This record gives sequence, C-alpha cells and structure tokens, in this order.
Amino acid sequence: MLIEGKWSGAWHPVQAKDGEGRFLRQTSAFRNWITPDGRPGPTGEGGFAAEAGRYRLFVALICPWASRTLIARALKRLEGLIDVTVLEPFLADEGWGFGDFPGAERDPLHGADRIHEYYTRADARYTGRATVPVLWDTQRDTMVSNESADILRMFDGAFDGIAPETPKLYPADIAPEIEALEAELYPAFNNGVYRAGFASSQAAYDEAVADVFATLERLERMLSDGRPYLLGDGVTGADVRAFVTLVRFDLAYHGLFKCDRARIADYPGLSAYADRIAELPGVAATVSAEHIRHGYYSIRALNPSGIVPVGPDRSPGVPS
Repeated sequence: MLIEGKWSGAWHPVQAKDGEGRFLRQTSAFRNWITPDGRPGPTGEGGFAAEAGRYRLFVALICPWASRTLIARALKRLEGLIDVTVLEPFLADEGWGFGDFPGAERDPLHGADRIHEYYTRADARYTGRATVPVLWDTQRDTMVSNESADILRMFDGAFDGIAPETPKLYPADIAPEIEALEAELYPAFNNGVYRAGFASSQAAYDEAVADVFATLERLERMLSDGRPYLLGDGVTGADVRAFVTLVRFDLAYHGLFKCDRARIADYPGLSAYADRIAELPGVAATVSAEHIRHGYYSIRALNPSGIVPVGPDRSPGVPS
C-alpha cells in the first residue's frame, strides 16, 4: 500500500480484519462526482462537468467492482464519451499494473507502470490501497473517484444531456426497492465471497459462506416466477451488482474462495439470468474468463503454487 505517497511492502489481499478473523474492506478515498454542469455531487468537490472525451476509466477485468462500472458504461452507451484502459489481471507486489497480457494495455496518458502512480499524482501524500476502478479527469489531471458504486450512479445520469437516450438503471419509481436490494447484496454476496475467501478463522468463514448461499437461494426464488431481472422487466443497478459476482463464481469463488457448496451452474434460474444479462449490448465484452482465472489464481496468499486451473467448460454469463 501507499504510506504518505510512498509504496511500502508487497501487495496483500487482506486489507484489514477484525478480532474474530473477519475480512474488512477499505473505504474509498476519492469521492468526487461528474455532474451535468460541474456542480458538486453528493460528496467531494465540484468542477467535474460531463463532457465527451474528458474522462478515462481505468479497470481490471478480474475485478467485479471495476467491471460493474464497465457494464454501466456499456448499458448507458457511453463508449463514445468515456475512454477505457484495461490493466493486467495480476496482483503483483505493487498492485495493479499496466502491461502486455492479452486484453490489457500500457498507460496511454503518463506512461505509468502501476495504478498507484495515479493515486500519488492526485494526492502526493496519499495513504491507503491503490484500487480499481479509477475514474480520471484528463483535463484537470486528477482523480474523480475510485468508488465503483458512485461511478455506476454517475454513469446513469450525469451524461444524459450528451449521451444517447437509454433506460435508467435507477428509475425513480422503484429506486427504494433497488437500493434495499443492493444493501442486502453487498455484504452478503458481493463482499460475502471475499469474506469467505479471506477469512482467517473458521467461524468467520462459516458465517460468510452461509450468507453467500442464503443470498443465492433467495435470488433463485426471486427468479422462479419468470421475471427476466431481479426487480421486473428492466435491468437495474441491482442486476449489474449481482451479475459481476455471479459471472466470477464458478471460475474463481467456488474453488479459490472455498464457496463450494454449489456452483451457479447448479441453479437453473440464476444460470439463465446470468446468460441473459451477458446478452445485453456491450456486456459480454466486459467479461474475460482468462483475466478472471489468471487474476484470482495469481493471489499468492491463497494459491502459492501459482497454478491456474483450466476452469469449467461452460460458466453462466461467460461468453463461449
């Protein structure tokens, strides 16, 4: 991580843990918002107006948090307005890096080797982890946000005046239901698989795995009435959040994170649902089985041999 702007030690997946061995996730540090006219958003400072070609999104295709911003960019048809750079999937000693792994890229702006160089470019004395996604303002040469939940919301509305017209991911009439479902999905499922994989006590692991599979069973029941998406006929932010974990489950979480009670392939409703979302315009391009497998199995703390398994022949939501 970075301490007062200097990289210290080797990257490690466990950010923090409590006294019971539960994995704790770091809070995002950069919380500015792009808004239609540059006025301040719910957090942070103003000055980030929605403009074509001004912003660049840095992502890793292994990372579900980064991938949900990519999916939002695709669903909202923002590809022509916001540029993207894909980092390598490996979690090296200095964290996420640029490079030549198939599908990854070199840094096009400043020739950086690691994403942490962008953190210290935005704040020379930054202390904390250097995560993805990073939403970068090329005009001001600073970071807008590294909080994926905020970026997803920005993409849903900030560019409405200059982007093609698309359905809302957070339509006002069901916004409370979306937010309530997201509030349940995050701790039990999106972060639940990490709580299981990085648990340092049996009790913490057992608790996390119970949460993960209780959520999967609930989602399967929700879909059993034939609805196409979790909250009805239209895709929402809650579907984006669910999908990014579902699509990685059989490839990584089932084995590496010990979430092995069942696979997503064992849930017919969830399997069809993941495939349905992957068929939405632009979504399949955000999913890379190779980045997911090579990325997760590069985590030495969980896989010291570095052996990458071949993976299942078919995984729900993964393009064939």
